[in-house]
Amino acid sequence: MWPDSDETREFLQQAGSGDREAANRLMERHRGSLRNMVRVRLDRALAGRIDASDVVQDVLLEASQRLDDFIRDAKLPFHLWLRQLARDRIIDMHRRHQVAQRRSVDREKSLMAGKFADRSSLDLAAELKDRELTPPAKNCSPDCWNC
Repeated sequence: MWPDSDETREFLQQAGSGDREAANRLMERHRGSLRNMVRVRLDRALAGRIDASDVVQDVLLEASQRLDDFIRDAKLPFHLWLRQLARDRIIDMHRRHQVAQRRSVDREKSLMAGKFADRSSLDLAAELKDRELTPPAKNCSPDCWNC
């Protein structure tokens, strides 16, 4: 396990003394690495619906609300505690979006999937072409230019 940096420990001590600005700086210090972790671990199907920054914002909000409890009884280094909160949030998002049938991302299908997946736009346009002659064309000779 990696220990917290001196700066993180200092921010934690100041936040424990009631310094809200130190708590904000602490959260901001870990925002980038947390965003990278969430971006890597977020399922691709969910990434189309959920932005990693939104997940990080939720995690940091929860962390700021629970910071006093963490400071009182820190069982993990701060950054690992944040990663654990993020992992739990990703699991919740997965349950909410993939397991719930009415909103399941598994039920969403790409327009390119299925019978048109490997066909070009010219092939698809040929499907729209009417193979029958129009009524005026049926009554004209092939060399007629007036129809």
